[in-house]
Amino acid sequence: MADFEKVAGLSDVPAGSMFQVEVDGEQVALANVDGLVYAFSGACTHRGGPLAEGDLDGDVVTCPWHGGQFNVRTGEVITMPPDENIHTYPVQVEGSDIKVARE
Repeated sequence: MADFEKVAGLSDVPAGSMFQVEVDGEQVALANVDGLVYAFSGACTHRGGPLAEGDLDGDVVTCPWHGGQFNVRTGEVITMPPDENIHTYPVQVEGSDIKVARE
């Protein structure tokens, strides 16, 4: 069973926004899509761009550096230049606490 760590509160990630946290020394981005929170690698697989600083449109994040896009639910590449998916993390919301599975 995964060990979940509290990383943020729901007020940190309003609907349609993103927030960056750290889990076990790794940068992890949180995205609130229609009230559901998703967690994924905070670095683009193309050149390491900071995904939490990019644009979120529905469930698609656009890297601010070169425009690569990923689905925040699945981690899949939507638009190149990245050719490798990003890692996604299991999330639990308990009350107003957002918890992410430690790897």
